[in-house]
Amino acid sequence: MCGITGIMVPTGTDLDQATIRKMTDSIAHRGPDGDGFYFGQTVALGHRRLSIIDIEGGSQPMYCADGKVVISYNGEIYNFQHLRRELEALGHRFRTHSDTEVLLEAYMEWGKSCVTRLRGMFAFAIWDTRTRELFLARDRLGIKPLYYTLLPDGTFLFASELKGLLCHRKLRRKLRLDALEDYLTLGYVPDPKSIVDGVATLPPACTLVKKQGSPDLSVSTYWSPDLEPGTTSPNSQMDLLERLEDAVQMRLVADVPLGAFLSGGVDSSAVVAMMSKFSNDPVATCAIGSEDAAYDESGFAQAVADHFGTHHQSRLASASDGFMLQRMAEIFDEPFADMSALPTYRVSGLARKKVKVALSGDGGDELFGGYRRYRFHMMEEALRSRLPIGLRRPIFKPLAALYPKLDRAPQFLRAKSTFEALSRSSPEAYCHSVSKIPDRDRARLHSDLMKKRLGGYRAHDRFVELANEVKGADALSQVQYIDLKTYLPGDILTKVDRTSMAHSLEVRVPLLDHKFVEYALRLPADGRIVEGKGKAVFREALRGTLPDDVLDRPKKGFDVPMVSWLRGELEGEVRKLSKSTALLDTGLFDYAGIKEFGEEHISGKRDHHTSLWALLMLDKTLERLGLEI
Repeated sequence: MCGITGIMVPTGTDLDQATIRKMTDSIAHRGPDGDGFYFGQTVALGHRRLSIIDIEGGSQPMYCADGKVVISYNGEIYNFQHLRRELEALGHRFRTHSDTEVLLEAYMEWGKSCVTRLRGMFAFAIWDTRTRELFLARDRLGIKPLYYTLLPDGTFLFASELKGLLCHRKLRRKLRLDALEDYLTLGYVPDPKSIVDGVATLPPACTLVKKQGSPDLSVSTYWSPDLEPGTTSPNSQMDLLERLEDAVQMRLVADVPLGAFLSGGVDSSAVVAMMSKFSNDPVATCAIGSEDAAYDESGFAQAVADHFGTHHQSRLASASDGFMLQRMAEIFDEPFADMSALPTYRVSGLARKKVKVALSGDGGDELFGGYRRYRFHMMEEALRSRLPIGLRRPIFKPLAALYPKLDRAPQFLRAKSTFEALSRSSPEAYCHSVSKIPDRDRARLHSDLMKKRLGGYRAHDRFVELANEVKGADALSQVQYIDLKTYLPGDILTKVDRTSMAHSLEVRVPLLDHKFVEYALRLPADGRIVEGKGKAVFREALRGTLPDDVLDRPKKGFDVPMVSWLRGELEGEVRKLSKSTALLDTGLFDYAGIKEFGEEHISGKRDHHTSLWALLMLDKTLERLGLEI
């Protein structure tokens, strides 16, 4: 795992070597084992290395044999040994044992289509002096990040993290308003946007070509999940298990110690089970619990660790973790409101004390319908399908306005939330169900200026677009597809990448092996949620591999008791919000609304913990970035 940076300047423009060095230094945490640079006449590449495979021979940037093609690459190609044998049979000769050289030679042999042969997580840049083209690519699910921008003077920049681009003095730091609205709705900025106007992320499963001398950027998609159900076979569960074994085994290749995150849930326990099967030594596992028993899963993790005989370590999260607001802003660059980033940061630090690589169970909920919100969406969808929206909207929208908001009730029991969902189309309702700050609350927080400048823009527009891409799919597959394109890369994988790389820890996600993903998504939808329980087919496939109490206990999120923290240890931070110059000086927020939210939450009158945490993170981010409005 590493970090990459790069610059392409127009012909005749001086290449500033100091800038690429500064950009690369800014992401040193991604690769503390060394740096490297390529300097051409108009192109420079930077690299920070976290050495995992071929520690001695894998330094970057790396050149092809004649020096005409050079690569800077972040990630792991798990099928690199297979590709190496294939390339050797075609006459290629190798100087190292690294996957970097295999990737470079794959490009030399197959050109840009080499990405379709890669099985792994990656973001890379190849500068081809023969064609005068800069070729960028990102893995299929968006495990590894890549930001880029084209400056007004024609300079093209890219980096693994936004902070790399912010080092360039000519980059204008201006707030992107629709990205801000996306953040306030979803709790993250979705691809391909960033919070900085003019800066984009390369979406998952995409490539980008920038030709020297041309102002154009050519972005292409090379993969998309197939949601067409396959035929069910009596061996489907066995096939699923074999594919999981294959995905995990491929991710055990490393020249450094490996371990795993273990929550005690189905997904992480399944990964640990497979690791134990293929490892000669006990697997190193780690977990984060909570001082609040209602949020503590450390006992479940310990039970799984005992079952598989792992070397296990754990610690408890406490309210003091909430004071990491500034640290979170530094790590993420953009506003990021997922509170589970706090324990993920802690568990990454705990793992790094013992290992350099950790496997995680991320992706299982998106693939197999594990989130509770999927079940509620399906219940609501059954009602929506009985009445056209032209009838539903005038009936349920007024009812939603009449009902009080019952914060203490589970969301699916809140009549207000249900009526609001029933008054909307399916993708709009799903966006409403995953919103960090619901429409009615954002309306209280937005100033008149914000409402005017948004011009009616809503974050759910993207959800509608994605649903239309898979119109023929069943309702469950549609919202899973939306999550694979938005929530998974924008929230889950961003969280894991930034928090782990802040500790120079590589995290591998076997459940997001694209072959495993393709197989899982083609399993019949009616096998994902059975009798109100998600991940049914995955649970049954693991029956006999995992203890029944792991498979049968209800899902618990990786969360923290933020409701009480914001009424206790963090109350002072909440009270400061209504006086925040970073927020109020933008002119985009209503002072009275922010103050009311804080007072209502602290008094216990309302539960605004998700909204307040989102505002706290935004406050620290704006303070740090100093964006123009």
